[in-house]
Amino acid sequence: MMNFLKSKNTNLTQNKTRYDDISPFLFKKKNYLILLFSLVLITVGFLLMMGGEGETSTAFNPEIFSPRRIKLAPIIIIIGYIGMIFSIFYND
Repeated sequence: MMNFLKSKNTNLTQNKTRYDDISPFLFKKKNYLILLFSLVLITVGFLLMMGGEGETSTAFNPEIFSPRRIKLAPIIIIIGYIGMIFSIFYND
C-alpha cells in the first residue's frame, strides 16, 4: 500500500557529508599548479615584451618591432590566459 509515499533512502545520514570531509580550498592541488604555471607563462610573456627603448625619450629604436616582441611574447601570454581559464574549469 502507499509505497509511493515512502522514501527510497530512509537513512538520512548516508546522504549528508561530514564537515571534516569538506576542503577549505575552492580548487584542488592540480588546479592551483596549472594556475601557477599559467601565471608564470604570463609573466615570462610580459618580460619578453620589455626592452627596446631608445637612448633618449624621443629616439626611435627599430628593436621594438623584433619578432620576439611582436609574435613570441603575445603567443606566450595568450597560452597563459588559456591555461588560467582551463585551471578554473578543470575537474578531476
